[in-house]
Amino acid sequence: MTTLTIRIDSKLGKALDLIAKKSGRSKSEIAREALKRQVAVTRYRELRKKILPFAEAQGLVTDEDVFRAIS
Repeated sequence: MTTLTIRIDSKLGKALDLIAKKSGRSKSEIAREALKRQVAVTRYRELRKKILPFAEAQGLVTDEDVFRAIS
């Protein structure tokens, strides 16, 4: 496992402490979950950007277009 050290402001630190206490999870668990989510969102956006021209060429512009095509 790799270690990451970050600095956060006191307001975020207090919010993180409160969430950790209420959820019974460690601050590290919460930070890992948030980072995983951010990585997934970033990958999704990159993939979407790459495939968007192909989708538009097929007439798939809106979510409704996609739902109609796969239903």
